[in-house]
Amino acid sequence: MRVPRHVAIIMDGNGRWAGARALPRPAGHRAGIKPVRMCIEKSAERGVEVLTLFAFSSENWKRPVSEVGLLMQLFLESLDREIEELSKRGIRVRFIGAREQLAPAVVASMASAEALTRDNQGLTVVIAFGYGGRWDIVGAARRLAVACRDGTLQPEQIDEARFGQELSIGELPDPDLFIRTGGEQRISNFLLWNLAYTELWFTDTLWPAFGADDYAAALDGFAERERRFGRTQAAGIDAC
Repeated sequence: MRVPRHVAIIMDGNGRWAGARALPRPAGHRAGIKPVRMCIEKSAERGVEVLTLFAFSSENWKRPVSEVGLLMQLFLESLDREIEELSKRGIRVRFIGAREQLAPAVVASMASAEALTRDNQGLTVVIAFGYGGRWDIVGAARRLAVACRDGTLQPEQIDEARFGQELSIGELPDPDLFIRTGGEQRISNFLLWNLAYTELWFTDTLWPAFGADDYAAALDGFAERERRFGRTQAAGIDAC
């Protein structure tokens, strides 16, 4: 069965899950840790090479200060609790996103986790934290512009491949499968460049309720899809 090399997930619905149970929003965020563990475990079992999780977007800074503070605390607690076990299992952890707005303790924990797992050869888990797709593209364009200004790069040398190298996941394969829970059907400024030919899979299931069967259904659904990348099935030429 065909397995996606790279799966990217928007983990949506924590707050609504909590609200439906008359629980405070923090309860939903805490409940959302369990499916993260499950997806990491099942990705490794199924042979997925990269799992990218959208944990905190650049737009999430607009949320109430109390909720943002809770998310940061929960992130630190989870990372400190899980990182040793992830490293023992050979999992490499990477973070993408702007770190300028993050508290020094958060940045330090991220750097420590990356250093600890840098040489691991198993599943790569990319955590998008403080990330936005437009921020990513603008940053890549700015770095290329500086290289041209400094004379280390000529404009005619910039093509899609060269531009892609400057993005946050430039050294990794583009996502083959994108999953979004919670019923919304949009990509919400997530990996805008990299999702150009990604297969999209949406589910109404709220993230804390997303289980192993749900993840298996998404992976199995991907295996049944025909990926043409703009070509026709029979002739193998560009489709109209």
